[in-house]
Amino acid sequence: MISLTVTAVVFGVVFLAELPDKTALAGLVLGTRYRASYVFAGVAAAFALHVALAVAAGSVLTLLPQQIVQALTGVLFLGGAAVLLLKKGEDDEEVRKPENQSFWKVSGAGFMLILVAEFGDLTQIMTANLAARYEDPLSVGLGAVLALWAVAGIGIVGGKALMKKVPLRLITQIAALVMLALGVWSLWEAVTG
Repeated sequence: MISLTVTAVVFGVVFLAELPDKTALAGLVLGTRYRASYVFAGVAAAFALHVALAVAAGSVLTLLPQQIVQALTGVLFLGGAAVLLLKKGEDDEEVRKPENQSFWKVSGAGFMLILVAEFGDLTQIMTANLAARYEDPLSVGLGAVLALWAVAGIGIVGGKALMKKVPLRLITQIAALVMLALGVWSLWEAVTG
């Protein structure tokens, strides 16, 4: 039986923790480039897998050395920034034609991005902790996955809305700079922590 109280508590905690995280940024960037439903399908599948792993692992993920998690996160951010900055310029009109991208290609890109970027993330560790605390894997899993899907949806829809007002090149450059800053910060924490 699913506890609505546990589900609501987990939803609130995970939603607030994930909202300012790289997921919203990743969703925003992908949402400016591809059909939103395709992006969401891949991102949602990756989040479901992450939540299943976190719930199954319980508190085991918290035993990973924090410095290793921060170093990996930093490297992933720097890699993402490099990909964005080194990507050849694209014509905005070409990017706005989502029918040029297949479902499997777009959803696969969203899935892989989230699968790699979110491994060992704060919300995954929080989900594992909450699963261990409440001993209610279904309620914790449901609350966590719904929160992550909500944040991803906000990022993807926000990306589409932003694309109508701001050129893609500028969005990509800003996203790359944010990812670069987050990468440097994560590596600094790994070295000094």
